[in-house]
Amino acid sequence: MTTPVSLERASTVPPRQRVVAVLAVAVARALVALPPARLRQALRFASAGARRATAAEALRARTAVVTVSRRCAGQQCLQRSVATALLCRARGAWPTWQTGVRTEPFTAHAWVSVDGVPIGEAPHLCAYTPIMVVGPR
Repeated sequence: MTTPVSLERASTVPPRQRVVAVLAVAVARALVALPPARLRQALRFASAGARRATAAEALRARTAVVTVSRRCAGQQCLQRSVATALLCRARGAWPTWQTGVRTEPFTAHAWVSVDGVPIGEAPHLCAYTPIMVVGPR
């Protein structure tokens, strides 16, 4: 679902938070195997009752995810974005989870954002048309 990229830099994650991040990555890996409609349904269920995530919370979750998972640090944007959202949810918050496409050249991507600002992503995301969006409810 992504274009070729290099691995993101890992940072230090405290042991307790590392365990929760690894669990979020594992659950995300199972969820991304679902058909898109079922994935959206699962994420809508997970987002219920959560408060809006702050940009700092979402960035902290994304950083933890890419630190504990080489797959998520690389080209697995769908798993990375789902794991980031789930890790935020484990802390009581929910960012806006999105997938989108662009046509020139055709590419699909998944990411999380807060207040319309993509978290930890390159600025080229403005070229993507959102297809699925699951925001805080």
